[in-house]
Amino acid sequence: MHKKIVAVIGGHKCSDEVEQLAIELGQKLAKVAEILICGGLSGTMKAVCKGFKATGGLTIGIIPSYNKNDANAFVDIVIPTGLGLARNVLVVKSADVVVALPGEMGTLSEVAYCLQFKIPVVSLNSWDIKGVIKVKTTEEAIREVEKWFSKK
Repeated sequence: MHKKIVAVIGGHKCSDEVEQLAIELGQKLAKVAEILICGGLSGTMKAVCKGFKATGGLTIGIIPSYNKNDANAFVDIVIPTGLGLARNVLVVKSADVVVALPGEMGTLSEVAYCLQFKIPVVSLNSWDIKGVIKVKTTEEAIREVEKWFSKK
């Protein structure tokens, strides 16, 4: 049986409020998931990796460039794709469930891939789109992630 893998998507720039939310989310996700996957760069991605890693979790960053040094300091395993934004499909397809934090068009594309491939996506103060599970707190997000893991 493979490990429980969660992806977190969100902006490469974020407010202090979203940064704190991402760190908290990462800490809580590490208690229910074994591996965190993200885009591996700055902003939301860095904050969620920081939280996940602080609680002992393993982080994977699927980055858009070929340069491993582009990944944030909290990524344990760097996958340099050289694919630019096309790497977004790899981020979501690698996960059992995805949590979306606030972001822009890159995040929206990842949400769209989730819907296209029928990967459950939980929106924590992010996109409000039909088919996306909308939540307002990290606790609600964790409950939704646990539901999907129990269906695996």
